[in-house]
Amino acid sequence: MTGAHSADTAGRAVLETIRAYGVTAVFGIPGTHNLELYRPLADLGIRAVTNRHEQGSGYGADGWTQLTGTPGVVITTSGPGLQNAMSAIGTAFCESRPLLVLSPGVARGDEFRDVGTLHETKDASAMVGAIAEWSRRVESAAEAVDAVHDAFALFRTGRPRPVHIEIPLDVLEAPAEVPVAARAPRDLRPAAGPDATAVARAVALLEGARRPVIVAGGGATRAATQVTALAERLGAPVLTTLNGKGTVDERHPLSLGSNLRLASARGVAEDADVLVVLGSKLGEAELWAPALAARGRVIRIDISAAQVHKNLEATVGIVGDCGAVLDALLAELAIPARPAPDLADARAAILAETREALPETVALAEAIARALPHDAVVAGDSSQIVYMALANVLRQARPHSLLYTPTYATLGYGLPAAIGARVAQAERPVVAVLGDGALMFCVNELMTAVEQRLDLVVVCVDNGGYAEIRQNEIDRGIAPIGVDLVQPDWAALADAFGARGVRVERRGDIGTAIGEAVEAGGVRLVHIPQGAIADG
Repeated sequence: MTGAHSADTAGRAVLETIRAYGVTAVFGIPGTHNLELYRPLADLGIRAVTNRHEQGSGYGADGWTQLTGTPGVVITTSGPGLQNAMSAIGTAFCESRPLLVLSPGVARGDEFRDVGTLHETKDASAMVGAIAEWSRRVESAAEAVDAVHDAFALFRTGRPRPVHIEIPLDVLEAPAEVPVAARAPRDLRPAAGPDATAVARAVALLEGARRPVIVAGGGATRAATQVTALAERLGAPVLTTLNGKGTVDERHPLSLGSNLRLASARGVAEDADVLVVLGSKLGEAELWAPALAARGRVIRIDISAAQVHKNLEATVGIVGDCGAVLDALLAELAIPARPAPDLADARAAILAETREALPETVALAEAIARALPHDAVVAGDSSQIVYMALANVLRQARPHSLLYTPTYATLGYGLPAAIGARVAQAERPVVAVLGDGALMFCVNELMTAVEQRLDLVVVCVDNGGYAEIRQNEIDRGIAPIGVDLVQPDWAALADAFGARGVRVERRGDIGTAIGEAVEAGGVRLVHIPQGAIADG
């Protein structure tokens, strides 16, 4: 610990503890009440990323988390700053992502006084607790440090979800009186191994399977090696959710990609005689269907006992870390590796179905996918170019290479998530792909990217507004209202932020524009006006 004892506040004790768990960047906005959380950052070697809105801070922390494997941290001020982060907290809950949010609160004894103090909020902790895994208002520096330890224990051993710690102002700014040793990471008890009886039952099903299929969700991404090994041993096709995309290299002969929204892909899973579901609740938002109608036996593996029968009853449910359970299964399987089935017809059906609904959008997505570096991290948004096209045609080799929110489906995620991914690492290029409506939700974060001196490419596919909602209105007999949006000059707007913008006029120039933007470095925006782009 460095610095004078007078500066060893509760804020410092909390940040020292967080730093000890490996966090090297935080996202947020300094405010009147949270300055003691900012004071120690430089001294501790923690990078402060100042977003232009706290929603962007939450999504930036999420992108950082996915690339580092270390939980993201957001610092907000009290009242409106914390409220601005609520969408990001809700996203982290729905997508099962670790997120630690720190905020100041009213001093002890001032709760519920309603006297008009700055940023006064009726009950900030209860507000966040309504959507987070937990939210705690602590009463001392020691309690705050304990809460940090509890957060990281959850992130390491349970279903990762967002948590919030509210530190009263009088506690935050006072001397910490927390021993240095109490700020060190705590050893965690080794998780109990998977239930041996359940493993044996699963092994028996797998050894007798003739048409096994694997569905890998977000809970399987840290076990990519074991998932691939199991698929190869069984000769099992692998489908993933969008959160599980890339768990098995999507160029692998057994991969059928992240295509569960398509009936042709779901049919492969439903026809399995043994379906293995890894770390997924199989929700409607991933399936685009009420349920997965599996006709065979079902093995489900999940870190959470509450998940193993959710949305699809398991024949065998195994609770535990996906990697540890798969290690146990692989050790017990007494069968040689089976040959891979011929998946050409399934791939052709999936591609045909992908192209059928929005052929123009899919053609643009295919052009974008061809232009992206093979190891690019792609941050998507809740835009048609992503969920109707790019997520299906882009083939990625590693998990956490498509940053996206399929369940919460928020607008404004892609750009700040891309910023977080770029802050996390400089080895892989990062490209945000999003629609014009989504970009307008977070265009202010272009300034954050410029200020942080990042190399980042933003591809804006402009379909003139909220195209899917426009079609929804038409389908319901409603004359389009509120969905055709006036557009800025996107390239000029990027220039005004200190980035560099270019408008693509011809389809044949998409690849060149994206390639040149990646190569040039700095913050670059490529504007693709979908309705006006010429062939050739």
